[in-house]
Amino acid sequence: MANSLRGEVVKLYKNLLYLGREYPKGADYFRSRLKAAFLKNKDEKDPEKIKQLIARGEFVVKELEALYFLRKYRAMKRRYYDGDQ
Repeated sequence: MANSLRGEVVKLYKNLLYLGREYPKGADYFRSRLKAAFLKNKDEKDPEKIKQLIARGEFVVKELEALYFLRKYRAMKRRYYDGDQ
């Protein structure tokens, strides 16, 4: 059962690695933290625990996306509205 979740884990890792390229503290910082987090749980065999970890990772993906959208919004707001005030 755990082997069938391997594809989801790899997909999550690749997605997080892609999102980490624009991380505020740098891509290298993000990559090292990501690798450490995945290596910490590499020996997990329980399918329910693996599903929980995948759900936690997907939550992190959503948080990163929100962070990037907020940064873009603030940049656009500064670009168009700072001169008017």
